[in-house]
Amino acid sequence: MFQMGGVGPMFGQYNHFANYAPEKLPYAIERYTNEVARLHRVLEKRLAASPFLAGPDYSIADICTFPWIRNADRRGINLDDYPSLRRWHDAIAARPAVQRGVQVLAENQRRGQITDAEREVMFGKTQFTPR
Repeated sequence: MFQMGGVGPMFGQYNHFANYAPEKLPYAIERYTNEVARLHRVLEKRLAASPFLAGPDYSIADICTFPWIRNADRRGINLDDYPSLRRWHDAIAARPAVQRGVQVLAENQRRGQITDAEREVMFGKTQFTPR
């Protein structure tokens, strides 16, 4: 639930406003930058008390949260500032199945800026006009 209600939506909003929005809105970027940092602190606190997010064993909670954390540096987050989160990240990143999945992503990653056609597919229109 934490990933679905916190990490996914908030990291996604950060990514949208920082990387995809046609107009850079300082308020939105700052708001979601702060929220991403807060969520990293929440994860750090949880992982200081438990080996994995849902308890002592690797679970779907870890699987669905890891992709958001693995690119923390793209959001200006240094995992070295969060030692428990770093430990968790590195343990999951070392898993052979995770390494295979990351390789598939690397081989199929879109390169370069988003095109107008891709923006249309992702957001439903190429331009956003505030009211």
